[in-house]
Amino acid sequence: MASVDFRRQLEGFGLTTANILYRLPDHPGILQNFIWQQHDVHPHFPELRKFLDFWSRELDGLLHSVTVAHCQLIKPAEFKAVDGEFRLN
Repeated sequence: MASVDFRRQLEGFGLTTANILYRLPDHPGILQNFIWQQHDVHPHFPELRKFLDFWSRELDGLLHSVTVAHCQLIKPAEFKAVDGEFRLN
């Protein structure tokens, strides 16, 4: 039986990394960095949106910016044409 993560990858989930910059509540002039990583679906990112909604609702640090990187982990195989043939006995 396939794992839940593997099945999600087959459904289009890929590895998503978000670099979140936020302001410290006691020192608004200082930016702090937080890295979030999870399997999510491009381009709507429902898991990331849920996390950012939680952040805005429950945490004191004001969000400054979010930079997102996404990579499909399961994709079509790459095919390269090769000139020549090698035979091994």
